[in-house]
Amino acid sequence: MEMVNAIGRRKGSVARVYATSGKGGVIINGKELKEYFPQPHIHNKVLAPFELMEGDNIYDWNVNVAGGGFKGQAEAVRMGISRILVKINEDNRKPLKDMKFLRRDARVVERKKYGKPKARKSFQFSKR
Repeated sequence: MEMVNAIGRRKGSVARVYATSGKGGVIINGKELKEYFPQPHIHNKVLAPFELMEGDNIYDWNVNVAGGGFKGQAEAVRMGISRILVKINEDNRKPLKDMKFLRRDARVVERKKYGKPKARKSFQFSKR
């Protein structure tokens, strides 16, 4: 199998994911998955498409991810992996789509407005 690639996005994060034939390793920005994302709950987010497919992972995954925080990056990687699994086998689309792994979650933090302490919060109003 030649290299297959896809892009995943979430919040401010963009992940470029590449899959090649291999043993199932996940390399993110030159580091192993457990080294790049040390929190166990983040591992589950990244590896969720593999658990859903319940198949042996016979691909090596190389990921370049930039922008955002660790949660946004993990979900961007998950989306990229899901898109590649669909490119490889179209039968994977239904379960991945049902779990919303193929949907771009575009919610971002609203910007702070001038004259307010946060985006919408106002200072305490005093009548007198």
